Amino acid sequence: MPRSQRNDNSIDKTFTIVADILLRVMPTTQGEKEASVYYRDGMSAQSEGEYAEASQNYYKAMRLEIDPYDRSYILYNIGLIHTSNGEHAKASEYYSQALERNPSLPQAFNNMAVICHYRGEQAIQKGDPETSEAWFDQAAEYWRQAIALAPSNYIEAQNWLRITGRSRE
Repeated sequence: MPRSQRNDNSIDKTFTIVADILLRVMPTTQGEKEASVYYRDGMSAQSEGEYAEASQNYYKAMRLEIDPYDRSYILYNIGLIHTSNGEHAKASEYYSQALERNPSLPQAFNNMAVICHYRGEQAIQKGDPETSEAWFDQAAEYWRQAIALAPSNYIEAQNWLRITGRSRE
């Protein structure tokens, strides 16, 4: 039984019912319908911290989903899992792939910026200010892109850009 049919949460059950109805009435292929089920199961597993199960579902969804926009969200969520596991290089790859398919995904730009900022902080701890500045400059570029897409979000990033002189206002 798909995970999405096992949820005990009434909100999740409601979402699942609505999503199932939409899938039945929308003109989509059987593969896309299956991809949607795997994606929802992946999101459910991910929300419960079951990252291995979530990844398996996302990879199955990727094999079936053909729409670039929908694929971008699958890739983004795979990136989140790698971020949660501390696999920043892999996470960055998935965020980049998500942005290739959907360049209007501010949360992917934000997460890329957070990873770059983290690497900048690591470089400072290692006594490498030159490398840290390069990472911080890259973080600033990603945050500027995220803020351009979602101006009312990422207030802390906006403050950091101003404080560090990296804001282009």
